[in-house]
Amino acid sequence: MKNIRNFCIIAHIDHGKSTLADRLLDVTNTIAEREKQAQVLDDMDLERERGITIKSHAIQMDYERNGEKYVLNLIDTPGHVDFSYEVSRSIAACEGALLIVDATQGIQAQTISNLYLAIENDLEIIPILNKIDLPNANPEDVKDQIVDLLGCEAEDILAASGKTGEGVPEILEAIVDRIPAPEGDADAPLQALIFDSEFNSFRGIITYIRVLNGEIRKGDLVKFVNTGKEYYADEIGVLRLQQEARPVLKTGDVGYVISGIKTADEVKVGDTITQKSNPCEKAIEGFEEVKPMVFAGVYPIDSEDYEDLRAAMEKLKLNDAS
Repeated sequence: MKNIRNFCIIAHIDHGKSTLADRLLDVTNTIAEREKQAQVLDDMDLERERGITIKSHAIQMDYERNGEKYVLNLIDTPGHVDFSYEVSRSIAACEGALLIVDATQGIQAQTISNLYLAIENDLEIIPILNKIDLPNANPEDVKDQIVDLLGCEAEDILAASGKTGEGVPEILEAIVDRIPAPEGDADAPLQALIFDSEFNSFRGIITYIRVLNGEIRKGDLVKFVNTGKEYYADEIGVLRLQQEARPVLKTGDVGYVISGIKTADEVKVGDTITQKSNPCEKAIEGFEEVKPMVFAGVYPIDSEDYEDLRAAMEKLKLNDAS
């Protein structure tokens, strides 16, 4: 557990978050040469078309320094205001955050909004000045903005370019040195936070979790605390570029659980997973019902298709609560 680092990335839209995440994956050799493409973590066509992150993602990287191996879990987050609850649950799964600020634009509104969420959760903040390679970059002025906002020293701010890869090795070193390892009781009852989920037509709902205490093993009978539902953990594993099955997830780990759940309302972001036979005393704080931010009137051409449309919308809500 002492060699695990769980962190997220906080940035305003279009400040180069996904490009910098690509460089982190490159330097840690997380993606093979044949799998490389722009915005690796943005797997929706619209995300790549517009160059923005709509959905949060998580990926595990292996990093070695001075002969010691570390596991870095990056939980990518969207930068748009519509996804504030989703961002808050991703932040709750981390001990640290990379605060990325565009050297040409300076600090923007959404940066501040998500930064305050991270500070409320006592995350270690690593400020990064991105896009320093651009001719219109204004690094000194933007550094002053960051110092005023965080109250940090100017020397604590890292300079980087997601485009050229400059400064990325220093970011990885800062993640290891400045972000604390997870805390938790490996011998306590299982207590895992659901920070995201998605629907797979073959396997049902895939639940993304961060284990805060205890451990979860394949085949365990687990309970979703706030919904009261119970399921067997048919498969568990870690989140590489693709999901990789593992026999156990321990305290501090980030991974996924597949239980063959077909009903969308039974998995809620922010809920707590525990073991049926040895439950935790209380749920993880901060759970709330997600409030949709997008309102639209959608009607099937044929009224007989109404139930199919409703089921489809419930599955979509799993992966996009807005």
